[in-house]
Amino acid sequence: MRTDLYTISLLLICSLTAGCGYTTGSLLPEHLKTIYVENFTNNIVLTDETSDKRVYKTYRPRLEVDVTQAIIDKYIFDGHLKIVHKEDADMILEGALVDFRREPTRYGDDDNVEQYRIVIIVDMKITDVKNSKTMWHESSFAGNDYYYTTGSQAKSEAQAITDALEDLARRVVERTIEVW
Repeated sequence: MRTDLYTISLLLICSLTAGCGYTTGSLLPEHLKTIYVENFTNNIVLTDETSDKRVYKTYRPRLEVDVTQAIIDKYIFDGHLKIVHKEDADMILEGALVDFRREPTRYGDDDNVEQYRIVIIVDMKITDVKNSKTMWHESSFAGNDYYYTTGSQAKSEAQAITDALEDLARRVVERTIEVW
Protein backbone atom coordinates (compact mmCIF):
# COMPACT_ATOMS: atom_id res chain seq x y z
CA MET A 1 0.00 0.00 0.00
CA ARG A 2 2.76 2.41 0.94
CA THR A 3 4.71 1.59 -2.24
CA ASP A 4 1.62 2.28 -4.37
CA LEU A 5 1.09 5.63 -2.67
CA TYR A 6 4.77 6.50 -3.16
CA THR A 7 4.61 5.52 -6.86
CA ILE A 8 1.43 7.51 -7.47
CA SER A 9 2.89 10.57 -5.70
CA LEU A 10 6.11 10.31 -7.73
CA LEU A 11 4.16 10.04 -11.01
CA LEU A 12 1.98 12.99 -10.05
CA ILE A 13 4.99 15.17 -9.21
CA CYS A 14 6.76 14.19 -12.44
CA SER A 15 3.72 14.93 -14.58
CA LEU A 16 3.15 18.31 -12.94
CA THR A 17 6.75 19.44 -13.32
CA ALA A 18 7.34 18.04 -16.81
CA GLY A 19 5.03 20.49 -18.60
CA CYS A 20 4.74 20.67 -22.34
CA GLY A 21 8.04 22.35 -23.08
CA TYR A 22 6.56 25.78 -23.73
CA THR A 23 8.82 28.68 -22.89
CA THR A 24 8.30 32.41 -22.73
CA GLY A 25 11.95 33.05 -23.52
CA SER A 26 13.30 34.24 -26.82
CA LEU A 27 14.49 31.75 -29.41
CA LEU A 28 16.87 34.31 -30.90
CA PRO A 29 20.62 33.68 -30.95
CA GLU A 30 22.51 35.08 -27.96
CA HIS A 31 24.13 37.94 -29.90
CA LEU A 32 20.74 39.47 -30.81
CA LYS A 33 19.60 41.67 -27.92
CA THR A 34 18.71 45.01 -29.54
CA ILE A 35 16.58 46.16 -32.44
CA TYR A 36 16.01 49.34 -34.40
CA VAL A 37 12.62 49.82 -36.07
CA GLU A 38 12.83 52.05 -39.12
CA ASN A 39 9.87 54.26 -39.90
CA PHE A 40 7.48 52.32 -42.11
CA THR A 41 6.85 53.87 -45.50
CA ASN A 42 3.41 54.19 -47.04
CA ASN A 43 3.39 52.22 -50.31
CA ILE A 44 -0.37 52.08 -50.77
CA VAL A 45 -1.08 52.83 -54.40
CA LEU A 46 -4.43 54.58 -54.62
CA THR A 47 -4.50 54.64 -58.42
CA ASP A 48 -4.54 50.85 -58.90
CA GLU A 49 -7.59 49.41 -60.54
CA THR A 50 -10.13 47.93 -58.19
CA SER A 51 -12.31 44.87 -58.49
CA ASP A 52 -16.07 44.45 -58.39
CA LYS A 53 -15.69 43.33 -54.76
CA ARG A 54 -13.65 46.36 -53.77
CA VAL A 55 -14.83 49.43 -55.61
CA TYR A 56 -12.92 52.06 -53.65
CA LYS A 57 -9.43 52.04 -52.21
CA THR A 58 -9.31 53.16 -48.61
CA TYR A 59 -6.70 55.59 -47.39
CA ARG A 60 -5.97 56.52 -43.79
CA PRO A 61 -3.52 59.42 -43.37
CA ARG A 62 -0.43 58.71 -41.26
CA LEU A 63 -1.30 55.05 -40.80
CA GLU A 64 2.34 54.13 -41.47
CA VAL A 65 3.33 56.24 -38.44
CA ASP A 66 0.78 54.39 -36.31
CA VAL A 67 2.12 51.03 -37.57
CA THR A 68 5.69 51.99 -36.63
CA GLN A 69 4.68 53.21 -33.17
CA ALA A 70 2.52 50.16 -32.44
CA ILE A 71 5.39 47.81 -33.29
CA ILE A 72 7.89 49.78 -31.18
CA ASP A 73 5.45 49.81 -28.26
CA LYS A 74 4.94 46.04 -28.55
CA TYR A 75 8.71 45.36 -28.54
CA ILE A 76 9.02 47.51 -25.42
CA PHE A 77 6.09 45.71 -23.76
CA ASP A 78 7.46 42.28 -24.70
CA GLY A 79 10.89 43.05 -23.25
CA HIS A 80 12.96 40.44 -25.11
CA LEU A 81 14.62 43.03 -27.35
CA LYS A 82 15.70 46.52 -26.43
CA ILE A 83 14.83 49.38 -28.80
CA VAL A 84 17.98 51.33 -29.64
CA HIS A 85 19.33 53.80 -32.20
CA LYS A 86 20.28 52.41 -35.59
CA GLU A 87 24.04 52.54 -34.98
CA ASP A 88 23.69 50.46 -31.77
CA ALA A 89 21.28 47.82 -33.11
CA ASP A 90 21.92 44.10 -33.50
CA MET A 91 18.88 43.87 -35.80
CA ILE A 92 17.02 46.30 -38.03
CA LEU A 93 13.34 45.98 -38.93
CA GLU A 94 12.39 47.68 -42.19
CA GLY A 95 8.85 47.79 -43.48
CA ALA A 96 6.26 49.31 -45.74
CA LEU A 97 2.51 49.67 -45.40
CA VAL A 98 1.12 48.13 -48.59
CA ASP A 99 -2.62 47.98 -48.02
CA PHE A 100 -5.43 49.05 -45.72
CA ARG A 101 -8.81 47.42 -46.12
CA ARG A 102 -12.24 47.96 -44.64
CA GLU A 103 -14.24 44.94 -45.77
CA PRO A 104 -17.92 44.30 -45.04
CA THR A 105 -18.33 40.83 -43.52
CA ARG A 106 -21.93 40.71 -42.30
CA TYR A 107 -25.15 42.22 -43.64
CA GLY A 108 -28.48 42.69 -41.90
CA ASP A 109 -31.91 41.77 -43.20
CA ASP A 110 -32.17 45.23 -44.77
CA ASP A 111 -28.84 44.72 -46.65
CA ASN A 112 -27.04 47.28 -44.49
CA VAL A 113 -23.56 46.37 -43.32
CA GLU A 114 -23.56 45.22 -39.69
CA GLN A 115 -19.93 44.13 -39.40
CA TYR A 116 -16.65 45.16 -41.01
CA ARG A 117 -13.16 43.73 -40.94
CA ILE A 118 -10.19 46.08 -40.80
CA VAL A 119 -7.02 44.65 -42.36
CA ILE A 120 -3.60 46.33 -42.23
CA ILE A 121 -1.03 44.73 -44.53
CA VAL A 122 2.73 45.33 -44.49
CA ASP A 123 5.86 44.02 -46.17
CA MET A 124 8.89 43.82 -43.89
CA LYS A 125 12.27 42.29 -43.30
CA ILE A 126 14.65 41.93 -40.39
CA THR A 127 18.39 42.11 -40.90
CA ASP A 128 21.00 40.72 -38.52
CA VAL A 129 23.47 43.61 -38.56
CA LYS A 130 26.29 41.67 -36.87
CA ASN A 131 26.26 38.93 -39.54
CA SER A 132 25.06 41.16 -42.40
CA LYS A 133 22.27 38.79 -43.40
CA THR A 134 18.51 38.93 -43.75
CA MET A 135 16.95 36.86 -40.98
CA TRP A 136 13.52 36.82 -42.60
CA HIS A 137 11.37 38.67 -45.09
CA GLU A 138 7.57 38.72 -45.06
CA SER A 139 5.28 39.97 -47.79
CA SER A 140 1.62 40.72 -47.14
CA PHE A 141 1.93 40.29 -43.37
CA ALA A 142 -1.42 41.29 -41.87
CA GLY A 143 -3.12 42.33 -38.67
CA ASN A 144 -6.89 42.58 -38.48
CA ASP A 145 -9.92 43.20 -36.32
CA TYR A 146 -13.69 42.95 -36.72
CA TYR A 147 -16.22 45.47 -35.54
CA TYR A 148 -20.00 45.75 -35.44
CA THR A 149 -21.65 48.99 -36.46
CA THR A 150 -24.72 48.52 -34.24
CA GLY A 151 -25.84 46.55 -31.23
CA SER A 152 -24.26 45.72 -27.90
CA GLN A 153 -20.91 44.75 -29.47
CA ALA A 154 -20.63 47.92 -31.57
CA LYS A 155 -17.39 49.87 -31.56
CA SER A 156 -15.98 52.66 -33.64
CA GLU A 157 -13.85 52.20 -36.72
CA ALA A 158 -11.06 54.09 -34.95
CA GLN A 159 -11.06 51.53 -32.12
CA ALA A 160 -11.06 48.68 -34.65
CA ILE A 161 -8.03 50.23 -36.37
CA THR A 162 -6.26 50.49 -33.01
CA ASP A 163 -7.08 46.84 -32.31
CA ALA A 164 -5.87 45.80 -35.80
CA LEU A 165 -2.61 47.69 -35.19
CA GLU A 166 -2.24 45.86 -31.88
CA ASP A 167 -2.81 42.53 -33.63
CA LEU A 168 -0.26 43.37 -36.33
CA ALA A 169 2.34 44.48 -33.78
CA ARG A 170 1.83 41.33 -31.69
CA ARG A 171 2.34 39.16 -34.76
CA VAL A 172 5.49 41.07 -35.80
CA VAL A 173 7.05 40.67 -32.35
CA GLU A 174 6.11 36.99 -32.17
CA ARG A 175 7.57 36.44 -35.64
CA THR A 176 10.80 38.09 -34.53
CA ILE A 177 11.18 36.43 -31.13
CA GLU A 178 10.09 32.94 -32.14
CA VAL A 179 12.21 32.90 -35.34
CA TRP A 180 9.88 30.72 -37.41
